[in-house]
Amino acid sequence: MKFSENWLRQHVPTAATREELAATLTAIGLEVEDVTVLGESLGGVVVGRIVSVEKHPEADRLQVCQVDVGNGDLVQIVCGAPNARAGLRAPLATVGAVLPGGLAIKAAKLRGVESAGMLCSAKELGIDADASGLLELPDDAPAGAKLAEYLALPDATIEIKLTPNRADCFSVRGIAFDVAAATGSAVAPLPIEPVAPQSDATLDIELNAGADAPRYCGRVIENVDATVTTPAWIAERLRRSGVRPVSLLVDITQFVMLELGQPMHAFDRDTLRGPVGVRRARAGEQVKLLDCRNATLDGEFLVITDADHVVALAGVMGGFDTRVADATRSVFLESAHFAPAAIIGRGRKLGLHTDAAHRFERGVDPELPRTAIEYATRLIVDAAGGVPGPVVEAALLEHLPAAQPITLRRTRLARVLGLEIADVEVERILRALGLTVEATADGWQVIPPSRRFDLAIEEDLIEEIARIHGYDAIPTTLPAGAARLVAPSESRVDDATARRQLVTRDYLETINYAFVDAGLLEQWQAMDGAVPLANPLSTELGVMRTMLLPGLVSALVRNTARQQARVRLFELGNVFRSQTSGTVDASSPAPRETRRIAAVATGNVAAEQWGTASRPVGFHDIKGDLESLAALSGATLAFRAAQPSWAHPGRAADVVRVDGDAEVLLGWVGQLHPRLQQALGLDHEVVAFELDLEPLVRREIPRARAVSKFPSVRRDLAFVVPQDTPWSAIADAVKQAAGPSLRDLVLFDRYQGKGVETGFKSLAMGLILQDETRTLTDRDVDAAVAETIAALQREHGAVIRS
Repeated sequence: MKFSENWLRQHVPTAATREELAATLTAIGLEVEDVTVLGESLGGVVVGRIVSVEKHPEADRLQVCQVDVGNGDLVQIVCGAPNARAGLRAPLATVGAVLPGGLAIKAAKLRGVESAGMLCSAKELGIDADASGLLELPDDAPAGAKLAEYLALPDATIEIKLTPNRADCFSVRGIAFDVAAATGSAVAPLPIEPVAPQSDATLDIELNAGADAPRYCGRVIENVDATVTTPAWIAERLRRSGVRPVSLLVDITQFVMLELGQPMHAFDRDTLRGPVGVRRARAGEQVKLLDCRNATLDGEFLVITDADHVVALAGVMGGFDTRVADATRSVFLESAHFAPAAIIGRGRKLGLHTDAAHRFERGVDPELPRTAIEYATRLIVDAAGGVPGPVVEAALLEHLPAAQPITLRRTRLARVLGLEIADVEVERILRALGLTVEATADGWQVIPPSRRFDLAIEEDLIEEIARIHGYDAIPTTLPAGAARLVAPSESRVDDATARRQLVTRDYLETINYAFVDAGLLEQWQAMDGAVPLANPLSTELGVMRTMLLPGLVSALVRNTARQQARVRLFELGNVFRSQTSGTVDASSPAPRETRRIAAVATGNVAAEQWGTASRPVGFHDIKGDLESLAALSGATLAFRAAQPSWAHPGRAADVVRVDGDAEVLLGWVGQLHPRLQQALGLDHEVVAFELDLEPLVRREIPRARAVSKFPSVRRDLAFVVPQDTPWSAIADAVKQAAGPSLRDLVLFDRYQGKGVETGFKSLAMGLILQDETRTLTDRDVDAAVAETIAALQREHGAVIRS
């Protein structure tokens, strides 16, 4: 929400400085994001009226203007603005003035022609970013008047960040109540007297949307001059609130919305036949909107109709065919109350984000529509004339939200806040916020105003008192009582230890959104079981992630795009999969949530250095990182050749945890597929792994065991096996064949070349044998070795290498 400081001060007179006001807003929960000072140092700038314009004799793009400054004399100004013309009133910086930014105005000669000042754009004056031409002032701006006084400068644009529950602060008047309560001021009255009808012109209104649209007000104003320029004071307040003035009728509806918080719309009455209605859209209905797009609707949309023909999207945007323009002579003003549930997400479904929808989605005061109609009528009639008809209102009173009384207990307030606040202060705060307060024996009976949708229970009132009284006034008190210490479980490796292990392996942790772009998951062929969001923040965050790697690799891509050649990242996070097939709706079971750990790496194995030659990271490097992680829990891993859709053929494996005869599939390790890397814009190979975390970090509780006092025996064997035989299969066969006396198995050599037939490889291994109850004899060792040789010959065609 962006607004003018002067506009706010008109509603709540306060002696607080600009800095104090900004600090107060932030302290009460209306966080100030930006304060932009406007129109300082304009002491030498006046309103000038261009009397005549002649072409510069020596420059095609310059003009020589004679400007009236109100003292009877004309000032000659050389100007290059494209909109300089006779009759225009614009700001004139006189000789000696110093503009914002330090530009000093001096008498000058431009291409041989004298110039005694400068006609200014809004940007040169520091009041707007528009530098396309001179700032055009209304025709009634008095020549010679000080510009700062005429435009109520200096001023400041204040931008605040609102939480979704504070819909009442999407208006200057709403913010004023909070400021008044925090500064001990009072909100100035805003008298809005009803405008008496001067004709019988009306349009019938029909409500056919039930609780979605329980109130709708309309008014016809005839004989309006829509070509009138928007009054400067209205245009400036809009501009300083981030709204570009468009035309009188549109500007007034925007002005009322910003001041009171009630969105409005103006229809060209001559384009309507009536009656005007509100209903749900029918599937396939279309409407051309103000931004010229054609929207195809379904039954979720709420629409405004004229003789049952759709002319606008209720609470979102008006229609193109019924818009007001300079030719408009009769206006139908609309002001309505729409239920938030009927508007939420409708604009985003069409890729629209409007100020009206933003407010209606969060809740607008249901008592405002008639007040807003009367206020807008007065502004239109005063500026453009017109003959107003009576206000026509249709209401479904049973569907209008009604404020319910809330009981606030004195003891509960003290217990929650931890301090006693005087009754008089409690009542002052609540009344300053616009609440009706009645004292009772135990506390107060409070009725919130209709604009405060966020006040429903006792704790809401306590929160209001806390933020206005000041969080810094609440004492810091440590809780009493003994804290129960819980020892960490020894049956799993905690997340912090897993993180530290990967950090020591030179990885950096990332945190990515749990929501991702559906297109990204489709690139990874990982949309199976994806859970779409009913109301996503954006299309790029439309589904819940089924894997960590797509987001993790996207982070890697962003880093490599910024000249980071060596990137190593990891993440611990949850992934989500639907427990049912088909469309997910509110009645579907909750998605299955799984905690995972993933890592990616690209570039060289080690950072640049002189001690070792550089080498790109490969499969076995990241496999080693994964095995170091598994070593924390003592997990025994096995790797099985696999071919996921996103993996490089022949350079990927499923990761399995082996516990005796039981095996648990943990995940995947390997190199990304070249096609996927190309689609993601990666020029270098990327290796990665992703595993289910819980089965990986599960470990047996350590138990003390005596070290065998009997010696171990080692036998080294070398076998020639087919080249495609994985070591993991050889190791499994050896462990099964050697029996319980095998304590360790070490692969210490792999050889291909002279002496080994093409298509085969030589594997040299050491078998370490030991018994806990006796010394192994040569017969025991020879039997284990013989069983091993026989098993490898039988299962893998291995041959002892001579």
